[in-house]
Amino acid sequence: MNLHKLFKILAAVLGVAGIVFLVRIIATGDDTIKADALMGDTAIIDPIAYVAYIIMALVIGFVLIFVLKNLFTNPKSLKNALIGVGAFVLLALVCYFAFAEGVETPLRDGEVLSEGGSKLVGAGLYMFYFLVFIAGGAMLYSGVKKMINR
Repeated sequence: MNLHKLFKILAAVLGVAGIVFLVRIIATGDDTIKADALMGDTAIIDPIAYVAYIIMALVIGFVLIFVLKNLFTNPKSLKNALIGVGAFVLLALVCYFAFAEGVETPLRDGEVLSEGGSKLVGAGLYMFYFLVFIAGGAMLYSGVKKMINR
């Protein structure tokens, strides 16, 4: 049995299980499910959630396996991936150490965000801004380059 046929069978089994659990949820009704959830009983919803978790784990696992397989069989793509990861880590370090400032911040629920937590949030925001700027610049550069080459 080849791998493609095995994946098709696995997808069919998980699809049928998902449909069965969905029909069960629909047959139970919204009001009953909400009332049961308020009392802490989630037995109707748990099976379809587990099917979703299994599918997500399988997809993530297969993606990681095939990406790593491709990276190790193609040295040029491994080099490019390592350069990209290195640039990402460098940008994260620059954002954390050069731009982010940590200040204790009171929160709405009465808790206090620590100085380190505040610095991490600030670094994340700065990194987001830089990545948006870089992506916008790359799209602009690509568009202008295509217009000039025509």
